[in-house]
Amino acid sequence: MRIVIAGAGSIGCFCGGLLAAGGHHVTLLGRAPLLDRIERCGLTITDFSGLTLTVPADRLTLSTDPGCLSGAELVIVAVKTPATADMASAIATHAPVSAPVLSWQNGLENARLLRTRLPGRDIRAGMVPFNVVPMDQATWHRASSGDIVIAAGPGGLGAALSVPGLPVSESLRIEAVQWGKLVINLNNALNALSGLTLVEQLSDRGWRRLMADQMAEALGVLRAASIPVAATTPLPAWVSPHILRLPDALFARIAARMLTVDPSARSSMAYDLDAGRATEIASLQGEIIRLGRAHGVATPICSRVAALIDAATASGTTAPRLSVARIAPPD
Repeated sequence: MRIVIAGAGSIGCFCGGLLAAGGHHVTLLGRAPLLDRIERCGLTITDFSGLTLTVPADRLTLSTDPGCLSGAELVIVAVKTPATADMASAIATHAPVSAPVLSWQNGLENARLLRTRLPGRDIRAGMVPFNVVPMDQATWHRASSGDIVIAAGPGGLGAALSVPGLPVSESLRIEAVQWGKLVINLNNALNALSGLTLVEQLSDRGWRRLMADQMAEALGVLRAASIPVAATTPLPAWVSPHILRLPDALFARIAARMLTVDPSARSSMAYDLDAGRATEIASLQGEIIRLGRAHGVATPICSRVAALIDAATASGTTAPRLSVARIAPPD
């Protein structure tokens, strides 16, 4: 397929590289500084399992011009939430109406916005479970495990997109899957505030308890709203807070069977704070806070975390390196 990755950031470059290596015709639509690095060095992707693969620049089409969308048979939107409205306008102007549009973005509001701005098109939500971090030059590293899930629909897109290193499945319950991912992704902000790697954070029972309390708060809101949640791990979503609260040794044994995390991995929000970029806090904790208000359920942890991220963003602070005690709301 002729695929345009609409947003050549970490997820877009990593997935685009694998799709190109798997035989698809991939265009990366992004900003000039990043695309210039790929033009000079090729696009290199690595991961926690030892994968190392460089896709030469001449195997890709690199463009800063949204007009490149005119040749798309499939559009994969991978921009951050604040850029979704502008990308939707570009797709409406340039992309063929026949081209399906997949949202490989955090949160649930992006697919909703794309459907609103692009009526009559095949718009599908997706869930990307793994973490991708930028490395030197034009290199992106997948630092955690998991497989992509997209909404079920016509055309066998999941099978068509599946290439070595990037299996893609389809689900009839994609919103439940997205809610499950959102509950897990609430830790993005905690990790950004901690200044720790994910492995360091998960190795500390105090941090895990705070993670568990935040997840439990969110799951309580979703229950009150009668919203189903599908687990993104082999265990039901409601079990995760209990596992996080286990003693270190027992937690380590169970977690090793559920998820692989690279020792260097940090959340994408940590990189956003470091780079002075806007975060996606409104699409994560913000979703839970809004639902909690609508259903009369208090959200003290999510509210506290969102306020701290907003304060760090406003002050231009990199990883604030806060302690659990500084983050947990007072009883």
